[in-house]
Amino acid sequence: MDFTPTAEQAAARELAARIFGDLSTPERLAGLGGAMDSELWKALGDAGLVGAVEEAGLLGLVLMLEEQGRATAQVPFAASGVYGLLAVGAHGSAEQRERLLPGLGDGSLVATGAFPGRGGIVVADADADADAETEGEGGGRPGWARLTGVVPWVPWLREATHVLVAVRAPAGGTAHVSHSLWMVSASDARCEPVELTAPWSAGRLVLDGAPAEPIGGPDAYEDVLATARTAFAGLQAGVGAGSLARAVEYTNQREQFGRPLAAKQGVQLRAAEAHMDVEAIRVTAYEAAWRRDEGLAYRSHALTAAWWASEAGRRVVHAGQHLHGGMGADLDHPVHRHFLWGRQLDGYLGGGSEVLEELGELIAAADVEGGESA
Repeated sequence: MDFTPTAEQAAARELAARIFGDLSTPERLAGLGGAMDSELWKALGDAGLVGAVEEAGLLGLVLMLEEQGRATAQVPFAASGVYGLLAVGAHGSAEQRERLLPGLGDGSLVATGAFPGRGGIVVADADADADAETEGEGGGRPGWARLTGVVPWVPWLREATHVLVAVRAPAGGTAHVSHSLWMVSASDARCEPVELTAPWSAGRLVLDGAPAEPIGGPDAYEDVLATARTAFAGLQAGVGAGSLARAVEYTNQREQFGRPLAAKQGVQLRAAEAHMDVEAIRVTAYEAAWRRDEGLAYRSHALTAAWWASEAGRRVVHAGQHLHGGMGADLDHPVHRHFLWGRQLDGYLGGGSEVLEELGELIAAADVEGGESA
C-alpha cells in the first residue's frame, strides 16, 4: 500500500486548503446559517477542483474533503463528488457520462444521494422496473421508471439538481436485500426543508411518480455506498483535525495560575488521545480510497473507515469542546461548529454499532464464501 499522493492530488489538496482557508472564515460561516456557500462553490468550480475528482479518484477526493472538514465549509463537495462524478463516471452509460459529467465537473450541476442509512430511505415502488414508463420524460428510453416514496432527510437536497436514489428490490425469499440505483432530476421531486444537527442545507425528499433513469448494474449500489462511506470518513478526519487544532491553540494561549493549560498532563493526554483518533480515521479512509482506486476489494475497508469516523470522530469533537473549558459551551464559538459536524457525520454514517454489525456480517460471509465480496 502506498498512500503517497500523486503530484496532481497533492496540488489539488494544497489549492483546496487555500480556497477553504481564504473563503470559509468563521465570520462568513456565521452569516450563512444553514445555506450553501454559493460563492465558495463557484470558486471551487472555477479553480477546477470539483472536476478534478474525475482524475484524482477517491483518494484525491478524500484529501480535498479533509481540508473542507478542517474549515467546516458549507458546500456539497462530498455529496456531489460521490453521488455524481464518481458514481456516473464508474457506472453511467456513455450517454449519461457525456450528458452529466461536464455539468457536475464545473459545479453547475449538483448531485446528492438518498441511500439506506442516510435517514432511512422509504421507496414505495420497491420494484421500480415494474413501473417502467413509455410516456413523459422517460418515454422512449429503455429502463426508465417512475419512483414513488419518501426519504426523511437528504443532505444538500435544496441545492441539488440531481438525486441518486437507492431502490430496494424484493428479497425474493432470501435474507439478502438488493438495491438498484436511479437518477432523478430534482425538478421532478418535492423538497420539504428540514433542520439537521449540523448547519447543512437538507430536505425531505418526496417522490410521486418521478421519472428516473437507471445508473449501473447490480454491483453499482454496493460500490457507491462504500465510496460514500470512505469519502465522508475523510471529511470527518478533517472535522476532527480542525477541532483539535483549535483546542491546541486555545490551551496554549489560555493560562491558569500563570501556566498555559497545555502544560497540564491531563490536557496533554486528552489531546494526544484525540490526535490518535484522528490519525486512525485518516489512515483507514486512505486505505479504503486507495484500494478503490486500485480496483481492489474495499467494502470491509470502507466499513472500517466509517466505524472509526463514527466512534472516534464523536470522541474527538467532544474532546475539542471539552478542552475549551467554559468557552466550549458558547454556541457561537467556532469549535462548536466542529462539534455539530462531528455529531452529524456520526449519524450520517449510521452510528458505530450499526456499522460494526454490518462489518461483522460481511466478514462472516467472506469466511463462509472463502473471500470478500468486491
